[in-house]
Amino acid sequence: MNSKRREVLRVTAVLSLMAATGLITEAQAAEWNKTAFDGKSVADVIKALGGSGTEKSSAITFNAPDIAENGAVVPVAVTSTIPDTEQIAILVEKNPNTLAADFVIPAGTEPFVSTRVKMGQTSVVYAAVKAGGKWYVASKEIKVTLGGCGG
Repeated sequence: MNSKRREVLRVTAVLSLMAATGLITEAQAAEWNKTAFDGKSVADVIKALGGSGTEKSSAITFNAPDIAENGAVVPVAVTSTIPDTEQIAILVEKNPNTLAADFVIPAGTEPFVSTRVKMGQTSVVYAAVKAGGKWYVASKEIKVTLGGCGG
């Protein structure tokens, strides 16, 4: 309970500092896709993100461990070589909320993200990349030995 409170306070402090220094506006801080983060399946999330379907792509490099010893901190990295990559999302199929992370890739930057996600159980994890208005995916099953989402 205390760690959740600390996390909320930490995030609030960071967002407040960013708003105070002009890095983000309050409108940007409040602007997030609640429907996408509430999605319960990969198809629901892609639809909420504005897609109508996905296509598998070998132009997406998805690095993640085969076995995660602790589901609370699973490292994942995604690189896209698809031209005009606009967005990268990480989806965990069996999590209570499928969308684990969503990144907007500014034009002219390298389409690479690295983060840690929380997984409650063994699941297929998807790296979804939006480029040219279409969504492309790569996936990998990650086995979790110690639960992270309520486990």
